[in-house]
Amino acid sequence: MSKRMTVRQSPVHGKGVYALRPLRAGERIFEYKGKIITWRSAARRYRLREDGAHTFLFGLSDGRVIDGGQGGNWARWLNHACQANCETVEIDGHVFIDACRDILPGEELFIDYALELPEDACEDTLREYVCRCGTPACRGTMLGGAVAGVGSEVASEVASEVASGIGSGVSPAIILI
Repeated sequence: MSKRMTVRQSPVHGKGVYALRPLRAGERIFEYKGKIITWRSAARRYRLREDGAHTFLFGLSDGRVIDGGQGGNWARWLNHACQANCETVEIDGHVFIDACRDILPGEELFIDYALELPEDACEDTLREYVCRCGTPACRGTMLGGAVAGVGSEVASEVASEVASGIGSGVSPAIILI
């Protein structure tokens, strides 16, 4: 079987994963790998890191987390898009990345992070999770669902900053993909 993906710089943020051959809708691309730890361990490990450092944490439904920064694979470089071409599927403590539509060679692979924050998060915290995917369906945030305080005002301001080249890429402190 030929190599299916590669990692290289992404116009969205940092590094990204790209298809090297066509991928079919429904195709299982790979598993999100890493050390499985508790949220408490993850918080302790990443609290000591410098601001803006990448984190590769994927929350599991049982409350544990996969730390892609420890023993992880290429899946840790998946970027967020509001109109993602891949989806995550959790089965028995394993997270798999599946194509949700046909993907052409050269396309970057994306998942919707659908991050969650406490309802009382302040506007400055919400701004740390601004989306820069640029898709037609961009909701302006990497947060999932309805988020109080993230409305059209913040999204419009960020979109115009991105369009004018003023905004810089922001990486969230903890990614709850």
